[in-house]
Amino acid sequence: MAKNEQRLRNQDTNPCMEESDASIKCVHTNKINQSMCSDYFQRYQNCRKYWHNIMLKRRREGVKPVMPTAAERREMLSAIGSKPY
Repeated sequence: MAKNEQRLRNQDTNPCMEESDASIKCVHTNKINQSMCSDYFQRYQNCRKYWHNIMLKRRREGVKPVMPTAAERREMLSAIGSKPY
């Protein structure tokens, strides 16, 4: 597996792996009509925006690592009650 591919499949560095996998699965299932996947694409985009903003905030505050680990993200989402995206 290539280095970039390993990084994208790592749950600590990719907070939107679930949304990404769902959108790719939808594309493979609906090859002819990809417009049926727009909800999956939008959910993935919202996920990326949400965690990007968290990352920027942590970087400004000097928190390391800038991207919360998978365990930290689970705690953050359980405190909210659900995914905000």
